[in-house]
Amino acid sequence: MSIFTSMNTTASALTAQRLRMDVISSNIANVDTTRAKQVNGEWEPYRRKSVTLTEDQGQFSSFLNKAMNQKETGGNGVRVTAINDDNQTPFKLVYNPTHPDANQEGYVQMPNVDLLTEMVDLVSATRSYEANVTVFNASKSMLTKALEIGK
Repeated sequence: MSIFTSMNTTASALTAQRLRMDVISSNIANVDTTRAKQVNGEWEPYRRKSVTLTEDQGQFSSFLNKAMNQKETGGNGVRVTAINDDNQTPFKLVYNPTHPDANQEGYVQMPNVDLLTEMVDLVSATRSYEANVTVFNASKSMLTKALEIGK
């Protein structure tokens, strides 16, 4: 196990949480976007996006250690596998007959973004990011102290 394994694991989590915050920010920014994508000649509202995280499968050394039946040490971190559109949640219908995208009944299809859900997800991602920064700083401090032993 390398002395930088914990830092590499934490760095992958920091990168994943930063991307998660970027996607959430995009969802919040497009909460009123009624013309995001054209489908079959019709404009479709913005669809909420979400990030899928999985365990990082690691580097060649982790596969070599498993093949040699050695004890696996530490985790490999996380990685983003996909940014998915929320196709399950329907668009919201808002009555606004003066809107340029209103249908014959006066309803406008609005994005399926719930601001409260996005804010909860943003707080969760922020807390995860902060926790990983703390872990990174603790690892850095331990490595610094270990190097001072040799003085």
